[in-house]
Amino acid sequence: MALILCIETGTDICSVGIAENGELISLRESDEGRDHARKVGVFVGEILRENRIDPEDLDAVAVGKGPGSYTGLRIGVSFAKGLCYGLRKPLIAVGSLDALCEVAREDHEAGILAVEGWERAVLCPMVDARRMEVYTRLFDAQGRPLTEVAAEVIDAGSFAEWRAKGPFVIFGNGAAKCAEVLADAVTVPVTPSARGLARLAQAAYDRNEFADTAYFEPFYLKNFVATTSRKKLF
Repeated sequence: MALILCIETGTDICSVGIAENGELISLRESDEGRDHARKVGVFVGEILRENRIDPEDLDAVAVGKGPGSYTGLRIGVSFAKGLCYGLRKPLIAVGSLDALCEVAREDHEAGILAVEGWERAVLCPMVDARRMEVYTRLFDAQGRPLTEVAAEVIDAGSFAEWRAKGPFVIFGNGAAKCAEVLADAVTVPVTPSARGLARLAQAAYDRNEFADTAYFEPFYLKNFVATTSRKKLF
């Protein structure tokens, strides 16, 4: 078992938590816009002080590896790697869609999220990838992956085979724009959070599954494309 710092910054939400033995003991997060570069360090300092935890007492640092926002992912991963270098602690990389699925499952276990026929549900976390595209991966109600991570352009025929199997539950910051197109889907209010990393990070720690701190890079899924601003500066 372990004491693990968890960081998720792949969307508009900046979220930091501490998990002990796979259970979240403290959480700090904000959805007030993309100010992650400033907030992530502040949040880490606050929860360590509030729980009287010396950074040296951490056993590992876990970070949401993506897919998600290019800038957000780089901020979270860079901060996590810096901590691991400085503290000489291992780095754990957790798929952001896997972690988002865990948030939904935890909310259901806690009675916060009620979906009829949950045991037969196909869970579809969605991270916004602009326009009608989302990053997604399908899971069963036990959190087992059913598909690989993919960038999907959503239309009325998307996931037709899976939607026929049982409740098709969509959530995440890409779900709202897809709700009308996927008329038979069940949309639930679940958002990315560091708390979704807790159990997955502990499982990885128990299996000694650590990322190479020196060479690890976020999982962007798609290449970053820089564009020229149309605004006239002069």
